[in-house]
Amino acid sequence: MFSTESLILQLSYALLIAAVLARTPRRMRLLVAAAGLVTLVHAAIAPPAYPAIIWMALLLGAWLLMLWADHHQGTRMRFSDAEEAMRRTYLAGLPRGAARQFIDQGLWLRGQAGDQLTCEGAPVANLYYLVSGEACVISQGRQVGICRAGDLIGEATILSGDAATASVTVSAPAEFWCAPTPALRRFLDDHEGLRSAIERSFSNAVKEKLRAANLAIARRPE
Repeated sequence: MFSTESLILQLSYALLIAAVLARTPRRMRLLVAAAGLVTLVHAAIAPPAYPAIIWMALLLGAWLLMLWADHHQGTRMRFSDAEEAMRRTYLAGLPRGAARQFIDQGLWLRGQAGDQLTCEGAPVANLYYLVSGEACVISQGRQVGICRAGDLIGEATILSGDAATASVTVSAPAEFWCAPTPALRRFLDDHEGLRSAIERSFSNAVKEKLRAANLAIARRPE
């Protein structure tokens, strides 16, 4: 049977393995800190291992310093009203710093009626976030929806690389955020831990659009 001291040590090893497998940097740091705390407890019990105590205390101190730095950086981040609306909806699962980096992958532009944002059957070149104005959604020659302020455009296939399922054309003067597909994919490749949060947010946006489209079709007179 394992002694109490041995079980504590095994727990610290398990936490380190979990940290290596963590999908986000924040979770990894928390698990490493937990492993350090458990190791510190193990080192403090009989017989006390003072070098290990010092190293684990330094590890926890470094973790607290990084935690403070992340919090301080996040509180200093500033977002415009449009950026804040985007952050609180589609980027709610990201830390403020990561949301700032994601938004910085694109530009804020103005569009006129007739500007085509996506083309059915063609690869999606950009992801859009509509701040003002409207855009018509056409699929197989029929209007199936309208994008309004606060909607994402192109999120259904931008990460998968599949062709657009519909054509989206600006129908009134609009303002929108636009980020090229290659830049977003590079960002997610460099920040793998954020991919699941982004994909989940985009998936929820697609579901909301499908629900609205089905409702509009059901209300359409024969």
